[in-house]
Amino acid sequence: MVEFSQHSRFFMNYAMVHTSIFKKIDNQLSIHGINFSEFMIMFHLVHAPEKKMRRIDLADKIGLSASGITRLVAPMEKRGLVYKESNKRDARVSLVKLSAAGERILKESGVSLDITAQGLLSGLKDFNMAEMLNTLKQLGGNIE
Repeated sequence: MVEFSQHSRFFMNYAMVHTSIFKKIDNQLSIHGINFSEFMIMFHLVHAPEKKMRRIDLADKIGLSASGITRLVAPMEKRGLVYKESNKRDARVSLVKLSAAGERILKESGVSLDITAQGLLSGLKDFNMAEMLNTLKQLGGNIE
């Protein structure tokens, strides 16, 4: 039998938990016609100046490649959640802007996300949210 360190087992378990949790979250967000990746795109846009970002900056925030973000944003554009805007200073750069409909869906789906998140965490004993958030921040999470 091959043995793995606690560190390796931590991340293997993290990956399994991540998959399970996001299936549940995606299921709840599907009520609003979106998935968690689309939710995160709209989350970052609503907090950006003028609710718009360059595609490459959005890709960095989400953790995708430029082509990955394009594949994710294209259907969102068709559904009217976001739209393209040209950059006045550089025509080669396209911006993604959150639409009013996208902002409404973000607010509504945020309620579903919160209810789902509370449900997922409610069964944990001795769970310390502040400690967990601090740990995630140390690992690179940056959502305040």
